[in-house]
Parts: sequence; structure tokens; C-alpha cells
Amino acid sequence: MKIVALDGHTLNPGDNSWALVEALGEFAVYDKTPDDQIVERAQGAEVILTNKVPLTAQTFDQLPDLKFVSVTATGYNVVDVEAARARGIAVSNIPVYGTDSVAQYAIALLLELCHYIGHHDLRVHENGWQESGYWSFWDTPLTELSGKVIGLVGFGRIGQRVGQLAHAFGMEVWAYAPSPKDDPGYAPFAFKSVEEIFSGADVVSLHCPQTPDNTGFVNARLLASMKEGSLLINTARGGLIDEQALADALRAGKPRAAATDVASTEPIQDDNPLLSAPNLIMTPHMAWATVEARGRLMQMTADNIAAYQRGVPIHVVN
Repeated sequence: MKIVALDGHTLNPGDNSWALVEALGEFAVYDKTPDDQIVERAQGAEVILTNKVPLTAQTFDQLPDLKFVSVTATGYNVVDVEAARARGIAVSNIPVYGTDSVAQYAIALLLELCHYIGHHDLRVHENGWQESGYWSFWDTPLTELSGKVIGLVGFGRIGQRVGQLAHAFGMEVWAYAPSPKDDPGYAPFAFKSVEEIFSGADVVSLHCPQTPDNTGFVNARLLASMKEGSLLINTARGGLIDEQALADALRAGKPRAAATDVASTEPIQDDNPLLSAPNLIMTPHMAWATVEARGRLMQMTADNIAAYQRGVPIHVVN
């Protein structure tokens, strides 16, 4: 059985062995595949692994041997799943692998906005501390989390884990969940609407999937309703935020600062308004990418392929 990974670099840039997948068949891996080379590289493959390389109905029509697609991520919007189903091609994803890593990263971004550790390290190395003449020096706002309110928009696995971590810091936790969820068992906690979270929380953190209905929902109106001194964190999807509106809001001072690990187009484009926005920390979609999380992702990818080989595919999305 021929297995082809079309964009394997993000899963294994050199520290996450393919051995588990290699043991399952004839295996070829490409770090990155341009759209015009997908069919050529995947020709003859019974199984394709993709993370961000798109697989369309037209592509499927040119790959008669293809029977199974394993998406090496949770989101599977890069695959035309209906076209795959119509052609008898099963599509599986990796539903859970990075909960702890992404939650940890969201808190790391929050702590950075509270203390600006990287900035102050740079100031020390630039002689800012020495030149100040004081034994203690800082030049940004410093914030204590205990007693503050964090509002979580989305309360799935990652949102729930962030809530637990925030509670450990002494924060009051509010959450918006579009479908009923159990109370997490700690206090103070409350379910709130999106509007209540944006207008009342000291920290707003996004943990919801992006859908056609919520694309750009973090707009100028919601941002203007935020509290003075509030913070915004996004480790979900860049398209949830109207990026021009956020850039304008940061210039206006509400929120006081923001941190995002994602952008509406990735890699980020040179004309993205957030690149010139003040009081913003941006990182390149790396919250998911700890070696531990990628190890789980590799194991589950191998499990998906092995289950398909046994005739009982798992994590099927179509």
C-alpha cells in the first residue's frame, strides 16, 4: 500500500520520527507540496496525509487509487469531504492531540501581556536598567491576575483547560458555549453571552472553531465594548477577528493589549493591518507544536491508517 504525506514538515521538521507510519506501507513524504504538484506526487497512493494541502473534487478525479485521506490536524476544511464521500474515499482527522499545549500557550501569552518579560529582557541587554539608575525598573503596565475575570469564548476541551489554569491563578472564569456544557466544578464560574464576556471580562480568550457564521465576529462594536485595561488573546483562528478593526481598537486603547498566535491568512501577508498595530504580540501559529503534541499527532495518524487497513476506519468525518 502506497502512503504519501504531502506536507510533512510541520508534523516532523526533524524531531518526530515517521517510523510509525513507515511501518504501515510504502511511504513517501514531501515537506511541502504546491497545488500544481499534488496529483503528480500522489499518483498511485491509496492513502494521502495532508495538513494544509487542499484536496478537491477535481484532484480526487485524477487519483483513482485513492481510498483514504488522513488529515494530520483537527480541522479538515482543506478537504472536500462531500466529494470524497461521493467517491468512496474515507476522510479522518485527529480530534484531540494538543489540548494541554494550546492551553499552556494561551496562558503564556496572557502572562507575557501581564509582565512583558521578553521586552524587559531586551531592555536589560540594551542597558535600559543600567541607565535608569534604579534597583527596580519597568516601563510597561504590570498586571496581577488574581481577582480578575477571564472570559472564554468557546468551552470545548481547550477552553475548559484554560479555565482550569486561570482558576489556579485566582481568576474568576466566565465562558460562552453555544451548546450546553457541564459546570466545571470550581468557583467563581458563570456561563455568559459573548456580549457579556466582551463588555465585562478583564481578559477575553478565544477558543472556538471558525465557521461561516462567526467569521469576523470580533468586530469594531464588540471591541469598543471592552473594559478599560482589558486584554484579548487568540489561539483559535485568525479569521474570527476583523483584523483592521482590532488594529484600530488597539490604537484607540481598547483593548489595552492583545496577543494572537494566528492570522486570517497564513503565513501572514505583508499588508495585514496587525503588523503595524501597537500593543500587540504576534506569534506564527505555534501553540499546537510542542514535540509532545506532535508525538501524539504522529501516533494517532498511524492509528488512523492502521484502522483503515483493518477495514474499520476511525475518526471519520465524512
